[in-house]
Amino acid sequence: MPLLRALEALNRQTRAAGLQAVIGRLVAAVRAGKSLSDQMAQEPRVFSPVEIGMVRAGEAGGTLAAVLARVAAGRDQAQRLRRRLRSATAYPLLVMLVAAVIVTGLLLFVVPRFQEIFATQLRGQPLPALTQAVISTAFVLRKNAVMVVVVGLAGSAALRWLAATVPGRRWRDRLALWAPVIGPLCRRLAVAGFARTLGSSLESGVGLLPALALARDTAGNGVLARALSGVMARVKSGDGLAGPLRGIPVFQGMPADMIEVGEESGALPEMLNRVAEIYEEEVDAALTTLLTLIEPALIGTMAVVVGTLVIALFLPIVRIIQLLG
Repeated sequence: MPLLRALEALNRQTRAAGLQAVIGRLVAAVRAGKSLSDQMAQEPRVFSPVEIGMVRAGEAGGTLAAVLARVAAGRDQAQRLRRRLRSATAYPLLVMLVAAVIVTGLLLFVVPRFQEIFATQLRGQPLPALTQAVISTAFVLRKNAVMVVVVGLAGSAALRWLAATVPGRRWRDRLALWAPVIGPLCRRLAVAGFARTLGSSLESGVGLLPALALARDTAGNGVLARALSGVMARVKSGDGLAGPLRGIPVFQGMPADMIEVGEESGALPEMLNRVAEIYEEEVDAALTTLLTLIEPALIGTMAVVVGTLVIALFLPIVRIIQLLG
């Protein structure tokens, strides 16, 4: 089927209004004689620079159908990873939200009622240390609830502003790569994204340096992007790819070794895609393990916090029963 007919059929099948409008503009552009990649470049919210570069190379090499299949496969894989990441973070966030609501409700509404009972029944006797600490916390929270909210919002805004500055972005990107728990996962994601982008671009006919530029620009991490700029400079001066990559800690070991084998055997795109598959599988396994460990840890933490509050409230009740006896 010719490209124009395929786009027209796709436009008729699409139900989402926004996407249908985008495809309609693609149809009009191709009918007017423009290339598909040029019009895709006018839709940056829908098509990434990597996808546009791959389609442009496919148009130049006469392999547009194969390139579009690779673009679709890459987007499917990225979507699966995003869904996995969302599912791994949704449950812990929900548990933390429920725990915060329960604890706040106890401190604001339940603890003050018990405090009134303790004041009238204990006949001036001191409260247990744990109970006194809980009551003091509830008092501070009730009297300064607005201030707590304002400070929380101001702190959140300050962190967002700091993350938007150049030093803040560098610190955030470095922390993302080398944090104790999240760091290994972020490093695997970075290697998988780089290898997937570079391998798909090379398979589609994009040159090594333009493909490296695409991989650098879509790295999503400033520290890694600056390191890849150094790799590009060395490749431009005549070096291979594996050697410069060994100078980046993220790529040391298996990724650089497999890329070196791919360069020597003339199968660099295939080897890059294999590296991406391996690291994507490792990310999936790491997310599964992390979720398995986080779930009982969060439930246990919530149980300890709520249990501590309950014990703190019932300790004086035991003393009141003793006094009544």
